[in-house]
Amino acid sequence: MDAFEYVALDPTGKERRGVLEGDSPRQVRQQLRESGLTPLSIDVASGATQARKSSLFQRQINAMELALITRQMATLLKSGLPLEHVLKTTASQSDKRHVERTLLAVRAKVLEGRTLADGLNEFPKTFPELYIKTVSSGEQSGHLDVVLERLADYTEQRQQMRQKTIFALFYPALLTIVSFLIVVGLLTYIVPQVTRVFETMQAELPWITRALMTTSDVFRSYGIYIFILVLLFGLLFSYLLRKPGPKRWWHKTMLRIPLVGRLVRTSNAARFSRTLSIMAASSVPILDSMRIASQVLTNMPMRNAVEEATLRVREGTSLYQALDKTGYFPPMTLSLLASGESSGNLEGMLERSADIQEREIETLVSTIQGLFEPILILVMGGIVLVIVLAILLPIFDLNQLVG
Repeated sequence: MDAFEYVALDPTGKERRGVLEGDSPRQVRQQLRESGLTPLSIDVASGATQARKSSLFQRQINAMELALITRQMATLLKSGLPLEHVLKTTASQSDKRHVERTLLAVRAKVLEGRTLADGLNEFPKTFPELYIKTVSSGEQSGHLDVVLERLADYTEQRQQMRQKTIFALFYPALLTIVSFLIVVGLLTYIVPQVTRVFETMQAELPWITRALMTTSDVFRSYGIYIFILVLLFGLLFSYLLRKPGPKRWWHKTMLRIPLVGRLVRTSNAARFSRTLSIMAASSVPILDSMRIASQVLTNMPMRNAVEEATLRVREGTSLYQALDKTGYFPPMTLSLLASGESSGNLEGMLERSADIQEREIETLVSTIQGLFEPILILVMGGIVLVIVLAILLPIFDLNQLVG
């Protein structure tokens, strides 16, 4: 059977799009007519052709969707259903068209006699190498259901940690933006109306008032240019971060910033431990596991250090010693690695290390959030105090002159 994309009209004349399986376009047209639809066009959407089309034009499966379909496939496989039926059922349960198309294209490969890993490999932008290698190992060992269960846990944990971090940092970011807009509004609209009366005064104004009036005039006259300049600077900074040299320098700088550097180290150590754990549990060779695990690291110096550690392991150095020489991994992680290597329970120790690091990430994010809010309040209070003083001082001077 092949997967076919169709465009059809329902009884109300509304256009419907979707994917159906059949032996031929004629059979698919018959299925559509039996469903009360009038077929307009039917195209083959299977194999490499569908993969290329999906990669170029279709939205990719995101992390949340990947976690969901992995959990569904693991559950269905555990119930004893054949793989091709599992893929078809999972595709039909999805209300996202791009998910359905991808899974049916993978199923078409399986029906051709290829492995699940081969089918997934047609979509490298959707299914990372970690995912494909782990599935391949599960197929070879005959424990695909167990491996998919581990992958489901892995993708769900990563997604949950990512959401927790984003939600924790969202409020401080929103508070910063609102505070900045309030200050700009004060300088652009409120301050000019209040200080206009000072321009008629013959007495010399305090320096703080003159500075405030100058700042207000600059924002009113050149505010749009300042905004464009800041926007261009942000775009330039983003462009430079795509270059290896500036990106490496920025990542090294982040590691030196208090709390932020610790958060970067801890989050990358957790990613590495969690990824290496699932690879080790799936019997993927250690060198392949380290190479793939290094790719999930977001910090370039740490990624390069792990790549160098992989070469040391290839030469016969233990994993613990190779990572210890990098100087980036926490002592707790290294101790658990050493214990796992000596006891033969490497995947268990790596999983425990990832759990510890993820709990520390939550603590660090809470600490940063707790420090940021009072600092921002102090800064905003200082700015408001300066504005109030700049307005009140000339009024006090005027009262003294009148008195």
